[in-house]
Amino acid sequence: MVSQDDPVEFISPPNRLKAKLGNRLGGFDAAAIARAEAALASMSDQFGGWLNDELTKLEATYSEVNKPGSGEHELEEFYRRAHDLKGLGATYGYPIVSQFAASLCKLIDSPEGRAQAPRKILDAHVGAIIAAVKQSIKDSDHPIGKALLIELQTQVNRYAASQ
Repeated sequence: MVSQDDPVEFISPPNRLKAKLGNRLGGFDAAAIARAEAALASMSDQFGGWLNDELTKLEATYSEVNKPGSGEHELEEFYRRAHDLKGLGATYGYPIVSQFAASLCKLIDSPEGRAQAPRKILDAHVGAIIAAVKQSIKDSDHPIGKALLIELQTQVNRYAASQ
């Protein structure tokens, strides 16, 4: 047992990585950030097509989930597609898609969650994501988008509390 009177020694090992890298860890490169933003802006006309490709993948994997005999593999792939949209929606100009996908991911974040999640709530999330893109509902400032987001989050929270 250690008493309060025992001396304490703190050992701080040298930071050799910092010495090897020099000033490259010192901060951020504003010029590099500007170049990255410019590159992203130059690709923005392709975002719509890329988002539609992601929707097609989400719909296809969800269709597989709903087939008789589907299982863990199909649910895992569906989760991956939802997780991709969680990250890509805002990048592609649809932050509400990221929010819908985040709510969906919360629901199916674990293998048990994926297996037990109510299909009606899954259907609602997939439908909301598709509707947002097809109706150009880009963020939660849109009244329909806001209402959908609140309801989806409420249903996920209610379901989580019942588990």
